[in-house]
Order: sequence, then structure tokens, then C-alpha cells
Amino acid sequence: MSDDRKDPVLAHIGIGSNLDDPRRQVINAIEMLDGLPGCHVLRQSSMYQSAPFGHVEQPDFINAVAVLETAVPADILLACLKEIERDRGRDPAAERWGPRIIDLDLLAYGDQVIDLPELQVPHPGIMERNFVLLPLREATPDLVIPGLGRVADIAVDEQSPPISKID
Repeated sequence: MSDDRKDPVLAHIGIGSNLDDPRRQVINAIEMLDGLPGCHVLRQSSMYQSAPFGHVEQPDFINAVAVLETAVPADILLACLKEIERDRGRDPAAERWGPRIIDLDLLAYGDQVIDLPELQVPHPGIMERNFVLLPLREATPDLVIPGLGRVADIAVDEQSPPISKID
């Protein structure tokens, strides 16, 4: 899928952790994102604490969003995110929605819509996951997500697990 993109775009990365000092894991992930070749973190949201999504008994999550300026194509960026997860100790075979050291999701990539088996952009869970929506809204309220509209105008999901800003 790589199109050898040269012009920088804004990529929005969802970050979450609920194991092994989650706040530190989120901070380390943001530093690693900023260190990726062709990427620079422009801003990040506050950290938020949220109850787990899904039905697995586990600790609360710490979540944030980072906004990157990048010239890296979306598929290569996703591969970099997965490599960071592996480097931080995430088991790719772990239970879905289970506890994790780090979770990095490509939420939006410029104004692109990508629908591949391994990559969906915009991320399909934005609207029903307040732990994604609220940090994304804080970091870039005027972001327009294709098919969803302006982030500041997307309604909070009342059925989503509780979330609170922690810094």
C-alpha cells in the first residue's frame, strides 16, 4: 500500500496501557513516536484513566492521544506502531481487549480513508470509545474525520466505560 509519501500529514495515535506503570508506558510510547524516522510529535493530550473496554477482568487503563507530523506512509507507520508495541513487551497473541503493556492505534491519517484487512483509517472504534474520543477531542478539536465529522461535534457515548482526566 505504501505510496512513498513525501508531503507531511498529521497522524493521530491512540495510546493506552494498564500494566507495568501505565503512566510511564504512555510517556515512553510518546517519546518513541517522536523518535521514529520521519515523525515528530506536535502535541499530545492529557492522560485519562478509564475502566477497561470489553469483558476481561483487569486494571484501569491510562490513555492519551499523540498528534504526529509524518512523511511516513500509513502502512509503514502502522508497522512502526506494532514494532514499538513488541519492543515494549506487548504479546500480539494476547486476549483481545485484555490487559496490555502498551496499545498504539492509528486513529486518523490526514484526510485519508483506508480500508484494508490490517489497516482501517479512520479507526472504526472512535465513536464508541470515549477513552479515544475525549483525548482526541482535547488534542485536536477541529480535526475532521472522514465519514464522522468534526471531532468536537462527535457525541460522547453514554454506554462507554467511565473515563476521567488525570493530568
